[in-house]
Amino acid sequence: MPDRYALVVARFYEELAERLVSGATGVFEEAGAELEVHDVPGAFELPLAASYCAGSGRYAGVACLGAVIRGETDHYDYVCGEAARGIARVGLDTGVPCAFGVLTVDNMEQALARSGGGNRHSGEEAARAVLRMAELRRELLR
Repeated sequence: MPDRYALVVARFYEELAERLVSGATGVFEEAGAELEVHDVPGAFELPLAASYCAGSGRYAGVACLGAVIRGETDHYDYVCGEAARGIARVGLDTGVPCAFGVLTVDNMEQALARSGGGNRHSGEEAARAVLRMAELRRELLR
């Protein structure tokens, strides 16, 4: 039976979310993995949703996807920092690999470039990272 993975997706920037999901889904499908997608409002909610998924025992790993675009206030710094810290903490606390596929950019142009419109695709990269970490976990637990 193939491993099952969770995608936790911040939907605040819907177009970017769809691009990230598309890239990640392709990587998981290529690997033959089962995938379930769970939506949350924004990047700040990603760590809690990742915690729910990791704690459920249903998933070999969790890829967190979303975008935070810098604005005119400090909000960007808080959301980016807490999302990154929280997602890392879930992985460390549970042992379930959690990947950070959150775009943290200055503008929409950068976000589009990092979600399949340039040389990088953060959705694909997060999927590859969580697949590799789950594989490493299995190897070391044998």
